[in-house]
Amino acid sequence: MAEWGKVGGDDSRTDEELLSAHVSGDRDAFGILITRHQGHLWAVARRTSHTGEDAADALQDALLNAHRMAHRFRADSKVSSWLHRIVVNASLDRIRRNKSRLTVPLPEFDVSQFADPRDHHGDIDLSMSVGRALDTLPPEQRDAIVAVDIEGYSIAEAAALLGVPDGTIKSRCARGRAKLAVVLGHLRNTADEPTSNP
Repeated sequence: MAEWGKVGGDDSRTDEELLSAHVSGDRDAFGILITRHQGHLWAVARRTSHTGEDAADALQDALLNAHRMAHRFRADSKVSSWLHRIVVNASLDRIRRNKSRLTVPLPEFDVSQFADPRDHHGDIDLSMSVGRALDTLPPEQRDAIVAVDIEGYSIAEAAALLGVPDGTIKSRCARGRAKLAVVLGHLRNTADEPTSNP
């Protein structure tokens, strides 16, 4: 199995070497780099966007930004983390721009603990409620919660990804979760209520 950061074609250069080559004028280096990470970057865009169309647009915006801003890459993080952050930021920017024509997101996570197993529409309704609740959070808290609670990154990984200290991620997650608990409190109450059979 190929090592992360070295997969993609026959090119054995690391991600950092490819990005540096791109900045130096190698016309193929950026394409090779993106091909290596396209699956992961698409998954990130899809999880942080409302629709597939928004995800595709956000990913395109992110790749254009990465292409243009490659010379600003600081080697204090991995290229894959830098690309990930650009995609998350582009997705969140698109959500903010499209707020007036907001569509309902369907986040990918297990909602079965709250839903009645006989209610097939309950999962969809719950996903929509949670997605709308996430949209009420400030972008910094949403970014932290998406990274840690939805994408499964550790606190340290999320901190490196978002370029902030570990403690900042912890506090943003705690504040965001507290707000979500209030906004979604009605779900816990309905999950505890016994259901009546007709």
